[in-house]
Amino acid sequence: MIAVIQRVSESTVYIENEMYSNIGEGLLILLGVEKGDNEERSAYLAKKAIDLRIFPDKNDKMNLNVKDVDGEVMVISQFTLCTDKSKSGNRPSFTMAELPEIANRLYENFISELKNYYDKNKIKSGLFAGKMDVKLTNKGPVTILMEKKN
Repeated sequence: MIAVIQRVSESTVYIENEMYSNIGEGLLILLGVEKGDNEERSAYLAKKAIDLRIFPDKNDKMNLNVKDVDGEVMVISQFTLCTDKSKSGNRPSFTMAELPEIANRLYENFISELKNYYDKNKIKSGLFAGKMDVKLTNKGPVTILMEKKN
C-alpha cells in the first residue's frame, strides 16, 4: 500500500466539472492499493498518516499532526501509484495494482480507519475509480511518501 501525503492549505475534487468534495488546511492523501495489501496494512498507514507530524509549531518546527491543527483530510484513490518499477521502457505497467473490487474495499477500510483515529466529519474522499480532477495548494511544499509492504 502506498500513500502520497501532501500538506495542503486547500484541496478540491471535481467530477465532470462539478465540485464533489473539498477541504481546507490539512492532508491530501493519494492512496494506491497493491496486490497482497490487506486491512492490517490499511490500518497501519491510516494511523501513521493521522499521526504524521508535518505541521509547524509556534517555533516553525514540523512537530504537529493534522489533529493538533484541527485540519481536514482528503483521500483519493490512485492506482497509478502502483507501477511496476522493475520494468524498463517508458510506458508504465500497473500489474502491481490490486483488482478493483479488492482495492475499493481496502480504500474504504483506510477511510474508515482514519475516522477511528480522528473526527469523521473532517475526513473527505473522492470517488473510487472515478475520473476526477484534483485541485490542491501544497503548503510548504511538504510531500511525504509512505509505504507498507510485507
